[in-house]
Amino acid sequence: MSETRVSVTAQPTAAGAADVSELRRIAVRLAETAAAHVRSRRPEVFGPDGARDGAVRTKGHPTDPVTIVDTETEDLIRRLLDEARPGDPILGEEGGGSLADTDADTVHWVVDPIDGTVNFLYGIPGYAISVAAVRAGAPVAGAVVDVARAATYSAASGLGATKVAADGSVDHLRCAPVRSAALALVATGFAYGTQRRARQAALVAEILPNIRDIRRFGAAALDLCFVAEGRVDAYYEHGLNAWDWAAGALIAAEAGAVLRLPAATSPGSAGELVVAAAPGVADELTELFDRVGATVAIPDA
Repeated sequence: MSETRVSVTAQPTAAGAADVSELRRIAVRLAETAAAHVRSRRPEVFGPDGARDGAVRTKGHPTDPVTIVDTETEDLIRRLLDEARPGDPILGEEGGGSLADTDADTVHWVVDPIDGTVNFLYGIPGYAISVAAVRAGAPVAGAVVDVARAATYSAASGLGATKVAADGSVDHLRCAPVRSAALALVATGFAYGTQRRARQAALVAEILPNIRDIRRFGAAALDLCFVAEGRVDAYYEHGLNAWDWAAGALIAAEAGAVLRLPAATSPGSAGELVVAAAPGVADELTELFDRVGATVAIPDA
């Protein structure tokens, strides 16, 4: 498996710290502005009589929805980025783009306008905005906003990770101090395609007897932030795209998590594995995942 390590040990120079801090500030502003838009639009689009006509369509699978609010929100982020960082390339879940290399200094913006669209569609409070600045294939700054809770998670490379709650209180994030995989609460997610989903279900059956329990929240960006916050001890999932993990992975890494990531250019269809784990259980979980075959990619059939 192609693997990218997100380093949390290298300390940036003063100039580098100022650079990534500014990128973090932009990511936070974009994600929070987008979250406010999503928060206001949901009751307008999904009223008491259900979704208005044309509000929802599907993508590759009948169970994979995209709403008018997803596309509106990505358009909003793209417009704001064009004002703040004209010329920076953008990769978005709905509008496309590329992370093809230009040079090592180029900042690519990786955007998921609503991560957890099914939760959003059903009014389940578990969906987020994810915005990351990526340089040379690795995230260097990012923000994830839990829309329903109005909580902002953010990080910059070498500068730590924080959560700002709706009341303005700030938490500096650290992973849970768990030391045994048998006591680890592990989050995961499932694909829309039936064959990959069946394999994922089989893996859960093998993993579950070896850990405390499994949780499925339905938004990868939030799962990664929950590892950073210590709300879960680890997270794994096959078949994510860069927009699903770029911001959340950096936040988890800056909180001390051990990460296993595909290359940022690897498409979700390749089915590679993403893992974020508290350091005290990372090795044990890696051994478990190797033993049950979870480290093997599950490509789309």
